[in-house]
Amino acid sequence: MIKGYIFDYGGTLDTGGNHWGKVIWHAYERQHVPVTEQQFREAYVYAERTLGKNPIIQPDFTFRQTLEKKLQLQLEFLNSSLFTFHSSLLTDLYEGVQAETARSREVLLALKARYPMVLVSNFYGNVEVVLREFGLDGIFQSIVESAVVGVRKPDPRIFTLGVEALGLKPEEVVVVGDSMDKDIIPAKKAGCRTVWFKGEGWTDDAVDESQADKVITKLEELRD
Repeated sequence: MIKGYIFDYGGTLDTGGNHWGKVIWHAYERQHVPVTEQQFREAYVYAERTLGKNPIIQPDFTFRQTLEKKLQLQLEFLNSSLFTFHSSLLTDLYEGVQAETARSREVLLALKARYPMVLVSNFYGNVEVVLREFGLDGIFQSIVESAVVGVRKPDPRIFTLGVEALGLKPEEVVVVGDSMDKDIIPAKKAGCRTVWFKGEGWTDDAVDESQADKVITKLEELRD
């Protein structure tokens, strides 16, 4: 008997299940940035590690500001002359996120009428600002953010915190996320049921889908 939901944020509610690295790469392709995918991947990893180690993203940053910083770090790593693409990449990606979060919002509101929901996310301390930015505030009864609670996925304890916030038993909770390694496997270890939101991954490695209780390719499938 399902009594509540835990949702991941990045890659689940904002990109349609697709890994953010691939989403940004496709924007590079659309904007004809003259770099190879391998060069981009190195820049992406550099930027993510830099943001993870340094307090660059402030608690009051919107997602647009967060994305601005990510792109800035990537382009500077690649070649400072490529910064001319910053504005077009930002507009391309931000418009895509606006459209995707609007679709997610419809599904979340439908589920909210039937179930309590909690957000569990590896984020920079500004996820509540981001939720307000996209009209997703007020949907989750609690938010468990890694930068705030001091526990990061794939540590199963972060999902245990989500279950406790719901006031339910682990087996009564469904965790929905796009990452098999960071969402599905640790959520199962925490005793939850799981739904893997399958999209374009960072690698082409085969994934054992049987590790999830259910696999979806569109968030709307949760309403069925």
